[in-house]
Amino acid sequence: MSPQLSSSSLPAIGIRPLIDGRRHGVRESLEGKTRQLAEDVAELISSRLTYPDGSPVRCVIAQTSIGGVSEAVAVKEQFRTENIGAELTVTASWNYITEVLDLDPSIPHAIWGFNGTERPGAVTLAAAAAAYNMMGIPCFGIYGHDVQDADDSGLTDDVVEQILRYARCALGVALMKGRSYLSIGTVSMGIAGCRPPEQVLADYLGMRTEYIDMIEIDRRIEQGIYDPVEYETAIAWARQSLRIGENHNTEANTRTQEEYDRQFDYSVKMLLVARDLMEGNPRLAELGHIEEAGGHDAIAAGFQGQRQWTDCRPNADIMETLLNTSFDWNGPRKESVFATEADACNALAMLFNSVLTHRPQLFSDVRTYWSPQAVKRVTGHELDGVAAQGFIDLRNSGATTLNATGQERDEQGRPVIKPWWQITPEEIAADLEATTFHPANAEYFPGGGFSTHFVTAGGMPVTASRLNIVAGLGPVLQISEGWTIELPDEAREIIECRTDPLWPTTFFVPRLTGQGAHASVYEWMAHWGANHTATGYGHFGDDLLTLASMLRIPVYMHNIPPERIMRPKAWIPFGTADLESADFRACAAFGPLYR
Repeated sequence: MSPQLSSSSLPAIGIRPLIDGRRHGVRESLEGKTRQLAEDVAELISSRLTYPDGSPVRCVIAQTSIGGVSEAVAVKEQFRTENIGAELTVTASWNYITEVLDLDPSIPHAIWGFNGTERPGAVTLAAAAAAYNMMGIPCFGIYGHDVQDADDSGLTDDVVEQILRYARCALGVALMKGRSYLSIGTVSMGIAGCRPPEQVLADYLGMRTEYIDMIEIDRRIEQGIYDPVEYETAIAWARQSLRIGENHNTEANTRTQEEYDRQFDYSVKMLLVARDLMEGNPRLAELGHIEEAGGHDAIAAGFQGQRQWTDCRPNADIMETLLNTSFDWNGPRKESVFATEADACNALAMLFNSVLTHRPQLFSDVRTYWSPQAVKRVTGHELDGVAAQGFIDLRNSGATTLNATGQERDEQGRPVIKPWWQITPEEIAADLEATTFHPANAEYFPGGGFSTHFVTAGGMPVTASRLNIVAGLGPVLQISEGWTIELPDEAREIIECRTDPLWPTTFFVPRLTGQGAHASVYEWMAHWGANHTATGYGHFGDDLLTLASMLRIPVYMHNIPPERIMRPKAWIPFGTADLESADFRACAAFGPLYR
């Protein structure tokens, strides 16, 4: 596998302390307070936020307080060598605004103006926001609710929440910048989302698009372009750990055990090759495959599969399942973002979720709305509680993360999907025990392979999202917070068998607002923008809204209350009564982040 990135090679957040440049007592009286604000913010971010590898987020504090142009230039030069992906300016006093602001339009900016009356930090915030707005560089404003005394830290609960949200989202922007999306194959079954939106990736995310044909996977397998030592470890683990379930094929479509064994071995090799294609693998160079060792630096990828591949080769469920899962034969490790049916738009929604939460994501079909009446008629079960108005069957016709079984638990014993560095060996075993791998339905997959089946535990808070591309509009994002729910086994099995009992089962209920697309579960289904959704653990729709505003992607059909919405100050002049419409106008006016 590719070497683990060191924290110094990951994007950092630059902390810029602004100060009143007047000497003879003014600046001197502010140095201690200004420096303390910067150090407190850096400590807050580094102690509460992590990179995808679990290490603390690195903050770089300017070597000097910034009271004039010369110091602003010096700090800019300092940051140039520190891989700064976003900036957070702090101030407790008046400053000379355009002389000390950083005006780089390609990274996110925020200003925390300390709310104290002894010195006008809040005045600087207002003046700086106005300057940024005039120059067309969106900036976030952070400002505490209550007046503080001059010697207070200022890190009140509301300020802490705003700083951490900004930092999480700004870091997400920086983590995607410069990386690749890898499309393996072309369009699956005519699904429009399979077409990687190259211009969107470049203009909005700062990413490149890489393409290879699916035959490259077969070539590498046939020519042995993978690590044979690791393969032996991987296949031994897979044979021991992946439980083979019942074969539901008709007698005419049932293969010999020898053929199923061959397909299983081939599927594990597909997994090794796909990972190497995304990340690269120095071991391949040692084996003489220097070009193949490089990989595509892909932070996300998708595999076409159907039908050209699956009509003659084993399907990709084992490959996709384990790439999206935060463990394998090497134990816990960072999961990949990998899309079934090469749905690039859904892969990007998974990617947004991933860079914000550092947790595995579910790739699912938006299969069916089940009304209470339909459930009662078909199964005899009467829905109640969260599911009283029905639910969405997110049954997946492909693969999703094994972490979605819900066998991982928090301190209170509740089902959870953990970051990879928190998962225990016992939880890995439980996730595997809750999953079966069935010989694939040969009517759908003539080439064979295996299908992943498990049932997601109920009671988990989750956020569903989807990136859609609309002609004349561009990229737009949907966001819906809700919960997973469970049904009694008998009712669930009836519903599973109406579609396919071999596929992962996740039942989702969005949080209803009584209005628009969230007026009912039926309206949710009617308004969802595509046949797939990306779902992650936790309620982080507010972070997704903030991230989207940084990228200038408008958000529609969301159920996030106004008090949780944090967007740049520049969004306010576009309208305060209808925030959704204002978001569309602001994103259109400022345009993509990297264009």
